[in-house]
Amino acid sequence: MHADPRDNAGSGTTIERTSDRELVVTRRFRAPRHLVFRAWSEAELFRRWWVPKSAPITLESCEMDVRTGGSYTLVFSHPAAPEPMAFFGRYLEVVPPSRIVWTNEEAGEAGQVTTVTFEEHDGITRAVMHDLYPTKEALDEALASGSTNWNDETFAQLDAVLADE
Repeated sequence: MHADPRDNAGSGTTIERTSDRELVVTRRFRAPRHLVFRAWSEAELFRRWWVPKSAPITLESCEMDVRTGGSYTLVFSHPAAPEPMAFFGRYLEVVPPSRIVWTNEEAGEAGQVTTVTFEEHDGITRAVMHDLYPTKEALDEALASGSTNWNDETFAQLDAVLADE
């Protein structure tokens, strides 16, 4: 039996480690899934919400070819870093407006594969982001570094972008 997505629509983000190698993040948005999908797949929308405003980093460039076989490159600057940092990968599967799967190749062999799915019920979209790391140690390191703690603020920013669209 599935919970009614309206029960916590637009509120809170759940983060759960479901195995030694898997992290699952779930959030509900008060918007139709085609719009939520667009916010994840169109660079001009994506760049408005992806970086937490409280973080001292800036998204300098955002190139996204969101299609199966396409690629992305996100370049960030940080005041403490002498050079910009690039995050990049490939889209393994894109099924509008329900699913996007991509690689995170900047981490080399420690990089995870991310799958995000979008399900809509009565105008509320449930987004589930599933990160599969190659090893337990890679996920342990990501958790210890704090790189997985951005979701709540970032998804609140996505709420604001969706409200404007």
